[in-house]
Amino acid sequence: MLRIKNVKIPVSDINQNESIKNKISKLYGLDIDLFKIYKLSIDARHKPNVFYVYEIDVDINDKKYLKFQDIEQVNDEIYSISTCKKELNKRPIVVGFGPAGLFCSYVLACAGLKPLIFERGKKIEDRVKDVEEFWNNNKLNINSNVQFGEGGAGTFSDGKLNTMIKEKVRQKFVFETFVKFGAPEEILYLNKPHIGTDLLRNVIINMRNEIIKLGGEINYNSTLTDLVIENNKIKKIIVNDSDEYETDNLVLALGHSARDTFKMLNNYLTMIPKPFAVGIRVQHNQGLISKNQYGDAYRYLKPADYKLTYQTKDGRGVYSFCMCPGGFVVNSSSEEGKLCINGMSNHDRGEENANSAIVVTVSPNDFGNNIFDGMKFQQELEEKAFKEGNGLIPISLYKDYKNNSVSSSFGTINPVFKGSYSFANINNIFPKYINESLIEAIEYFDNKIKGFKDEDTIIAAVEARTSSPIRILRNDDLISNIEGIYPCGEGAGYAGGITSAAIDGIKVAEKIVL
Repeated sequence: MLRIKNVKIPVSDINQNESIKNKISKLYGLDIDLFKIYKLSIDARHKPNVFYVYEIDVDINDKKYLKFQDIEQVNDEIYSISTCKKELNKRPIVVGFGPAGLFCSYVLACAGLKPLIFERGKKIEDRVKDVEEFWNNNKLNINSNVQFGEGGAGTFSDGKLNTMIKEKVRQKFVFETFVKFGAPEEILYLNKPHIGTDLLRNVIINMRNEIIKLGGEINYNSTLTDLVIENNKIKKIIVNDSDEYETDNLVLALGHSARDTFKMLNNYLTMIPKPFAVGIRVQHNQGLISKNQYGDAYRYLKPADYKLTYQTKDGRGVYSFCMCPGGFVVNSSSEEGKLCINGMSNHDRGEENANSAIVVTVSPNDFGNNIFDGMKFQQELEEKAFKEGNGLIPISLYKDYKNNSVSSSFGTINPVFKGSYSFANINNIFPKYINESLIEAIEYFDNKIKGFKDEDTIIAAVEARTSSPIRILRNDDLISNIEGIYPCGEGAGYAGGITSAAIDGIKVAEKIVL
């Protein structure tokens, strides 16, 4: 198979497939009827000339074309799941059914191991009802919400699949598995793939049904409350304070919000604090973002995203995080008396506004070196946000945030939220250095995206759970200091997003299977 790179086609071309064929024929004298898109990105560096940039695969093995710099011969490695050859006396247990737990359970089930799965929240169908009830009536279910439940926190997000880790074979398997169970095929080749919360929910349901079909058992409303350790090995887990289950292999695929579980695990496992980031969410009109990114070509393209970074004069990092084109800012709280937010988009990204977290890096130097000092720092910010907004999402216009005052009305940007909100003084939520860092960065980002610091930009707080504040240490075999316990995914401190968490779950499953 040949892979042809750097095939540039103007985004305004109506028939992209024919343009690709004509371009390849003109450049390389290669006439093709069928091809497969391997990768698709957008080159908007030289507006108004904006191009799709394709890498395509053609089923041709003629080496004469290898003389061209942009053509190479490829043989893609295919991921395969091995049937477990060793004898396990007890079923493996997976705690947590977000991306890490989902893919770990799927691989274990495909290998014939019939995993026993425990999820503190509810299955998707019931979880969606609880989340909608919270957004509409502010009635929080502390075990079934945006953070907890089947699919994990990523279920109520943009469904982004971007990752910085270099795991091509496992990553391709993750994407192909999503497609197998209902995700759009475009995620296999888009440079910045996403599924969208609306489609991701059905994908998770289909994966769940396959795991059950293969012998897995999923227990909802089931919180891990204790461990039984004998001779430095896992013996049993305790669920809901009373139910006991024996196992020799325990996967802790916890989310980053399982604060009570982390405190319990600290009695047994070695943990350390780790850096993370906290900040706000900004809303701009999506048209502003798309026109800045693509110029007049925006009308041919899907809603644009952005990625922004800045280092303050004091050397502190500020960056955009979990940017959601055409999406909502959502109340993602999971504890009474505390409030945090996140971003969410449907697959079509069809809402009026773009939103993104703008966050400031914090480390043990800021919040302390004890294991749970970072978690305490997050909780204090969330408590302040809850009080400042009187239990609702605290919001402000950027001009008033800068002026340390409270807004009284919206300007040119209409609010797009899931969950009720109220005008508040967001300065009161953060330490002074975070407010100063955010304002300094937003002023700078206006050089990259004109209008970013518009006085009517809507600010909301608090984005406190960008990643886990702790890491559960594990060795090269992915095992903790207790034999048979595998810390896994985002909550354990080894992933940052859907794809990396899924890959970590796969790697842990491989250790158990092989």
